[in-house]
Amino acid sequence: MADALLAARHKAMDLLARREHTRKELAVKLTSRGFETQIINTVIDRLTDEGLQSDARFTEAFVSMRSKKGQGPLRILKELQERGIDQRLQEEFVDSKDEQWLVLIRQVRSKKFGKTIPEDYQQRMKQARFLQYRGFTSEQIHYEIRDSD
Repeated sequence: MADALLAARHKAMDLLARREHTRKELAVKLTSRGFETQIINTVIDRLTDEGLQSDARFTEAFVSMRSKKGQGPLRILKELQERGIDQRLQEEFVDSKDEQWLVLIRQVRSKKFGKTIPEDYQQRMKQARFLQYRGFTSEQIHYEIRDSD
């Protein structure tokens, strides 16, 4: 068992050296490499205790990276959930009411469509669909693409 623990720790450290991983991601990758669940949990618990694996650190970096790519809070939250980040950490790092999202949505829309909000309803809806796909809330989209009627 000691050899299996050492091998699992070595593999986990190798994965963490490349980039931050969530607890869930590490468990899935170690499972796919044939390690037993008990060994995986022990290794990840030790790495977490030593500060080498941190869901909070992953979440902070992930939110920063995704927002720099122009993704909105809803899409980021969905991806965090898929990666096994708990609700508390999601709420700590992604506040969809924060005004930073209004600045970001303006930058994203302007980069894709230009600074002018179109008068044409169809064009505004096209822009709204694009922003919705990017993960912005309907309130943020409405604020950015105000009805000019």
